[in-house]
Amino acid sequence: MTIDYQIADKGLATNIQSTRSRVRLAVSAFYFFQGLCFASWASRIPDIKSALMLSDGAMGSILFALPAGQMLTMPFSGFLASKYGSKKIMRFAPPMYAIAMVSLSLATSSLQLAMALFFFGITGNISNIAINTQAVVAEKMYRRPIMASFHGSWSLAGFAGALIGLLMGILQLSPTHHFLMVCAVAIGSTLLNSNYLLDDVSSSPERKKFFTKPDGLLFSLGVVGFFAMSCEGAMFDWSGVYFKDIVGATGGWVTLGYASFMVMMTAGRFIGNKFISAFGQKRLMQINGALIAIGLLISVLLPTIPTAVFGFLLVGFGVSTNIPIVFSLAGAHKTMAPSKALAAVSSISYLGFLLGPPMIGYISEVFNLRISYLLIAVFGLMISLMVTRLKAMK
Repeated sequence: MTIDYQIADKGLATNIQSTRSRVRLAVSAFYFFQGLCFASWASRIPDIKSALMLSDGAMGSILFALPAGQMLTMPFSGFLASKYGSKKIMRFAPPMYAIAMVSLSLATSSLQLAMALFFFGITGNISNIAINTQAVVAEKMYRRPIMASFHGSWSLAGFAGALIGLLMGILQLSPTHHFLMVCAVAIGSTLLNSNYLLDDVSSSPERKKFFTKPDGLLFSLGVVGFFAMSCEGAMFDWSGVYFKDIVGATGGWVTLGYASFMVMMTAGRFIGNKFISAFGQKRLMQINGALIAIGLLISVLLPTIPTAVFGFLLVGFGVSTNIPIVFSLAGAHKTMAPSKALAAVSSISYLGFLLGPPMIGYISEVFNLRISYLLIAVFGLMISLMVTRLKAMK
C-alpha cells in the first residue's frame, strides 16, 4: 500500500494535509513518551540508589546493564521492524518500555535492578528503531525534512521528565507511584495514536534476512553519528561538572551550562527542518561541526559564566540536527530496509554516547577537564570534514 493511499485510507481523505498532520502528531507523541520514560527514570536514580543503599561504584556498574541490553538487541531490532513493520512493533514495544520503567522502581536488590535495567535497554532499543523507522516513512510522506522536529519532541520530553521528577520529589511520592502514572499515560498515548501510523513492510526478500552487512555509506554515517553522539554525551554528563570545577559556578549557577545547552539543542531541533531545507544536509552539518568546535574553544579559552554560556549555546545548536540528519539519510538507503539501515548506523553511533563520557573522565584524570573538552572540539571538526566527503549528502 502506497503512502498516498494510506493517507486517504485514514478516513480524512477530504483533507490530506490534516491527515498528514495527524500522522506527524502521532509519531511525535511516540518520541515524546519514549523520552519521558527515560527522563522519569533518570530523575529518580538518586532515590532508587538510596533505597537500595548502593555506593557510587556499585551504581555505576549496574547502570552498564542498560546499554548492554540496547547494544545486544541492535541487529534483532532492525530485523523485527523490517519483517513485521514498524507500525506493528510500535503497538507493543513502547508499552513494554513503559512497563520496564515501572519494574526499575520495584527492584529490591542490585541484581534485580540490573536485570530490570537490562530489560529496559532491550525494550527501549526495539522501540527506538521502530519509532525512527516510522519517522522515516512520515518524512517520505511529507516529501521534505521533518526528522529534526521528531527528535525535538524527545528533547522536550527530557525537560518535562526532569520537572515532573522534581515535582514528585517535592510531593514525596515514591518512584513506583511516579512511574505508574507515567506508564499509564504512555500506554494511553499508544492506544490513541497507533491507528495513525503508516505501514512500511517491504516485499523484498532482503527483509527476511536476520543480518545484512552495512555498506561504506552506512559505515561512514555511523562514524559521523559516533562523533555527534560523543559530543552530546559529553555535554549531558560533564557540563555541570565543567561549570562547577572550571568555570567556578556555585549554587544554582552550576546547572546553567547544561540548561543553556539543552534549551538550544531542543530549539534547534524544532526549527532545524527549515535550516535543512535552506542550507541542505551537508552544508548544515559542516556549520554544525564548526559551531561545536568554536563553542567549546570559547568555553575552554574563556572560562567565565557569560562566555561559557555563550559557548554552550553554540554547541547546543551545533549538535541539534546532526543525528536527525544521519538517521534520515540511513532510513533513505537505496538497497537496505530502513529499519536495518537505522540499526546498523545506530550500533556505531551509540558507541559514541557510551564511550564519549568515560573518555572525557579518563583524559580529565590525566590532564584536566579543559583538555578533555578540546577533544570534543576536535570531534566537531571531524563531523565537518567527514560530511564534506559524503557524496550521498545534498
